[in-house]
Amino acid sequence: MNLPPVRPGRRIEGISAVLLPFRKDGTADLEAYGRLIERTWAAGLTPAVNMDTGYANLLAPEERRDILGMVGSMARGRRFVAGAYIEGFDGDPAMLYRRECSAIACNGGIPILFPASATGDLPGPGLVELFRGVASEVEEFLGFELGRMFVPFGRIWDIETYRALLAIPQLKGAKHSSLSRQLEWERLAVRDSERPGFKVYTGNDLAIDMVQWGSDYLLGLSAFHPEAFAIRDRMWEAGDARFHELNDWLQHLGMLAFRAPVPAYKHSCAQFLHLRGLILSPEPHVRNPRRPETDLALLEPALRRLDELVAAASPR
Repeated sequence: MNLPPVRPGRRIEGISAVLLPFRKDGTADLEAYGRLIERTWAAGLTPAVNMDTGYANLLAPEERRDILGMVGSMARGRRFVAGAYIEGFDGDPAMLYRRECSAIACNGGIPILFPASATGDLPGPGLVELFRGVASEVEEFLGFELGRMFVPFGRIWDIETYRALLAIPQLKGAKHSSLSRQLEWERLAVRDSERPGFKVYTGNDLAIDMVQWGSDYLLGLSAFHPEAFAIRDRMWEAGDARFHELNDWLQHLGMLAFRAPVPAYKHSCAQFLHLRGLILSPEPHVRNPRRPETDLALLEPALRRLDELVAAASPR
């Protein structure tokens, strides 16, 4: 296939999946979480909650509800995205998604349909029909392609299913987390020909420069340093050549954090945010894979350089 064109000077939309921090006793640190969400808004990014970075698949339903209510009360009209998560619930998937979407919308958020085992074996037309069923009662929502390196019930759509989903007006965009440039370029080409206003949100933490070809993003990596991502985005819009060095250092961090086992990136994020002095503990969720303590020696120089680049680019 021919690559989509590089698009200099484009305004990038950034959505950041915020890490849910944990205390040493294994309980969620919601006070620190609230501060991280506020930092995300302050940086100019849209926070996303109850996502993979927020351990959505490891939380109890009541924990996800509490987080949604907390963020909804904090938002005061500010935009946020929240995962509509139905894994583990019995019933018609479309009905379950509509229920979750309604709760998210009532709290002021934009729902994104987290993949589920109940939809994993649906053929393409069946998945499109499911999305149409959600759209019958939901005014605005996002889709979510998630590779199985993240969760065992993840699903990447075939390109014809993707094309058919673009015809649903209530579906405003979709996060693509296959970690494949090729698959994402294919989606950009389909988007450009079928529905130019549709948002392709890259979830490729190993190729965050996909924004150069017209992707926006919904990333877990941006939770490490939302300020650096926001400055990088403004540099691209302004045609500032410093974009590339800042992107390189962010990508260096992504290559380190998102190595196998991929879910351990959340522990890397906790380690990094602890080094930044933003959370009290570097602990992940007790059931999440861990990184070795020796990673701290690799994270520290990346943090120093990112802070230097951010400071150099910030107004004085």
